[in-house]
Amino acid sequence: MTAAESTIHVDALSKTFRVPVREAGLRAAAKSLVHREHKDVRAVEAVSFEIQAGEVVGFLGPNGAGKTTTLKMLAGLLYPTSGVVRVLGHVPSRRESVFLRQITMVMGNRNQLQWDLPALDSYELIRAIYRLPAEQFRETRDAFIELLDLGDQIRKPVRNLSLGERMKAEFVGALLHRPGVLYLDEPTIGLDVTMQKRIRSFVAEYNQQYGATVLLTSHYMADVEALCKRVIVIHHGRILFDGGLADLAARFDSTKTIGVTLRDGVADLSPYGDVIGTEDGKSTLRVPRADAPRITSRLLADLDVADLTIEDPPIEDVIELVFADASRAVDEARTAESAASPR
Repeated sequence: MTAAESTIHVDALSKTFRVPVREAGLRAAAKSLVHREHKDVRAVEAVSFEIQAGEVVGFLGPNGAGKTTTLKMLAGLLYPTSGVVRVLGHVPSRRESVFLRQITMVMGNRNQLQWDLPALDSYELIRAIYRLPAEQFRETRDAFIELLDLGDQIRKPVRNLSLGERMKAEFVGALLHRPGVLYLDEPTIGLDVTMQKRIRSFVAEYNQQYGATVLLTSHYMADVEALCKRVIVIHHGRILFDGGLADLAARFDSTKTIGVTLRDGVADLSPYGDVIGTEDGKSTLRVPRADAPRITSRLLADLDVADLTIEDPPIEDVIELVFADASRAVDEARTAESAASPR
């Protein structure tokens, strides 16, 4: 696969920040005025991936994993320390106008609309910046306003809108120029469940209608499960997993969960597996993935089962397990490195 065939091409992309450091206290502060010490912080380290046109990809990782730094390099807001990145055939850091007209970036709790003006006025400014044809602009604006059910909210000063209303208005502004690549960084953060669902539906509709490529970061797994068939998991600046969302559990979690409801009420199911919950007459077991068919057969043969389900563990649990394993590996590597270094 070549860069020309991919909407987003990333090869060995790295970003290192040089940051000042000093000890606490007045003496250390005075010393730093004369001789300031620095250390290198690797935010992203040799990341490589390809994303094709029309894909919606989840970009997952804990805080500080390097997600936003990567998105900023893909958008041209940060210059890479090393590596190659091309988006739609362009080098993002060159900030060419033809490139900028084809991308957008939406960051939760970050505003691009004018705070004291109605969103409608900011939309007119965006139209002028992108030199959008008046008819296309009105058609796109009105369609997005209807899809997001904004109504008269766009006529109020942005400062008077709720967080959810403001995020919907931000999405309209960010997509007025119909970009082909969307970088969405925690777009539903702080929103209630209903508003999250509305934003997800809008993103899915935009992707389907315009064939846009979407790279999404979110700590809400409902966003990822609703929109993404593929996920890239990053931790400590490195990619841990790149593949189908459905394959994530199979690779990192060797268990299945079995939900059992008995006709004669709750019974002790501990002989069949690890009982992790009982609620409203339903018991949930965690069992080894390879043993799930055999245990299911035993349950059906031994008990009067009213309902039985077999599922992968919740994606939140799998992601947490991935991060925990990665952190443990990093700690072990640092310990080994410390023990090997001369004192």
